[in-house]
Order: sequence, then structure tokens, then C-alpha cells
Amino acid sequence: MIQSHKTRAIVLLSGGMDSCVCATLAARDCEPAALHISYSQRTESRERDSFQLICDQLGIQERLIVRNEALKLIGGSALTDERIQVPDSHSLGRDIPVTYVPFRNAHFLAVAVSWAEVLGASKIYIGAVEQDSSGYPDCRPAYYEAFNKVIDAGTKSGGIEIVTPLIAMRKSEIVRLGLDLGAPFDLTWSCYSREDRACGLCDSCVLRLRAFREAGSTDPLPYIPAPQLV
Repeated sequence: MIQSHKTRAIVLLSGGMDSCVCATLAARDCEPAALHISYSQRTESRERDSFQLICDQLGIQERLIVRNEALKLIGGSALTDERIQVPDSHSLGRDIPVTYVPFRNAHFLAVAVSWAEVLGASKIYIGAVEQDSSGYPDCRPAYYEAFNKVIDAGTKSGGIEIVTPLIAMRKSEIVRLGLDLGAPFDLTWSCYSREDRACGLCDSCVLRLRAFREAGSTDPLPYIPAPQLV
């Protein structure tokens, strides 16, 4: 039996476009185990299906799906509270939008670090993006620099690093990279509000569609025809 000499890594895989490209990089460069966190978000079922399909396509066998109950109970986000409407992209201003889930990535990373300690993984891949994004504060480079210090201080042996290979890239650059890598974009899901066909109106859909257009490619996801959009 041939032993793998690749670095052991955890990849946080939501099922979206960015996390898919990140997982494709991790699968190319490391021996990855994939982690998916469900938190009662609106498109929870579709995202979980995308996670499984992407793992199948990339050959990632070791997987962990964790349910986080706290984020739904805390609320405060349109993704977890049905009483808060998911806004159309054109209605978003300079403020952090209501689709921000308070301190969500800290919850995700905490699970990833715990699993990394058990598996002996030295890297945690996450597809955080600062440019061409919704401006979420837990997608800033300084946040991950600080979290790496927390890991060093709070783990048994240290030596676990959060890797953010996409954080300084524009969305169109991420699409081009994914196309070059053969990332399975057709298996991903990005829409904030629907699970059958993407709405085309929410911030995530608009950013995604623009990225594919600027990359000179066509988004493979099904969208509601424009005349039916409300």
C-alpha cells in the first residue's frame, strides 16, 4: 500500500462557489477531510447536498457534518430568521447586510480546529473572500491572522494554520481559477433564499453571476427566468 506524504488538512466546505474552489485546491495539494456545518440556514438541505456531491467529485472520503443549533437560536440574520427578509442586492448599502450571521465563522473554525487536533491535520482551508463580497467582518485577513494566534495559544501542540487562498482574489479570478482546476461549479449552490432554482436577486446570486460574466463564462446553475423574478 502506497503511503501518502501529503499534508493532512481540514477543508470547510459549505457547498458554495468559493468553498468549492478552495476544496479543489485542498484536494490537489493536501490529503483533505471535509467539514460541513449546518445551522438551520434557509438553503440548508441544498447546501448539504452540494457538500456531498462535491466531495464525491473531488474524491474526498473523510467527511464530517455538524449541526450548530446556537446560530439559529441567536438569530439576527436573514439566513436564520424567517421573519427577516433576504434583501435584493440593489437594496444593499455600505453597511453590513442582514445576511451576515453574527460571528459565524468563529463557530465553524472552532469545530475545524477541534477536528484537526484529533486527525493530526496541520492546515484548515476556508474559502473566505474579502474583495467582491458582502463585507462580512469575519472574512477579513486580520480576522484569520488573529484566529491563528488563538489556535497557537489554545491547542495542545499548536502547529495548526488557517489557510485562506482566495481571500485577496476577485470573484472573477476565483471563477477562472476554478475553471482551470476543473472545480465542479455545477454541483455548487450560492443562493441565499431558494433551493430549487437560484433567485438571481440576492447579494450572493448577483456577485456570482457577475463573476462568471466577467470571467467570460456561463454560470451552470439554474436561475428563475427574469420575467418571473419578484
